[in-house]
Amino acid sequence: MSETIRVDIWSDIACPWCYIGKHRFEAGVAAFTEAHPDVRIEVESHSYELAPDTPLDFQGSEIDFLVTHKGMPADQVEQMLGQMTEMAAAEGLSYDFSRVRHANTQRAHRVLHLAKDQGLQAEVQERLFRAYFAEGEDMSDPDALARLGAEAGLAPDAVRAALDSETYAEAVQQDIRRAQMLGISGVPFFLLEQQYGVSGAQSADAFAGVFEQVLELNRAAAAAAAAAEAEPVAVTP
Repeated sequence: MSETIRVDIWSDIACPWCYIGKHRFEAGVAAFTEAHPDVRIEVESHSYELAPDTPLDFQGSEIDFLVTHKGMPADQVEQMLGQMTEMAAAEGLSYDFSRVRHANTQRAHRVLHLAKDQGLQAEVQERLFRAYFAEGEDMSDPDALARLGAEAGLAPDAVRAALDSETYAEAVQQDIRRAQMLGISGVPFFLLEQQYGVSGAQSADAFAGVFEQVLELNRAAAAAAAAAEAEPVAVTP
């Protein structure tokens, strides 16, 4: 009988650790499902805004934002982003912070909710990550989002409609409120089976190990429930 492990993931398109974490997570899923072909990992991504105070019309690089809005020293920012670029490269990802245009990601999150409704969430998320970190695309620009969404299988008109949709705006806020209720203060964050939290871009081996632990816990709980159901009920004459 097929078994399922549900994973809810909170992330932000503008989060460099989230893109790395996505690929490490997927590598962990691949390793685990190869060992357990009858177990399915069911994934749903959720919205989180790392910098909700970013103006919607902000024009500047990631360095500009961290220096001017966050008050970080420029040399510290340069060093930090250089290290991040090297870590991304080790995962086969290309980061080019000289091209990254820091943006408010509210609109991108609305597109991701549209993509979820159409069964294309993973594909659209991957396309937006690559566009942001490697190609210098503006995640707040409706034209760019419509074009990128179309490249991942969405209808451009549907993307544009989603950007003005109060339904999708509320869906984004619901994700953020749930993150707050769960005490999530940073992303990526992974919630397995609504019970077990994993924070940060862990290694592929670590993710595979967590899946093993959760599978054992699920099977133990199922066995205990079956045993309890099979116990005879004492009847007092």
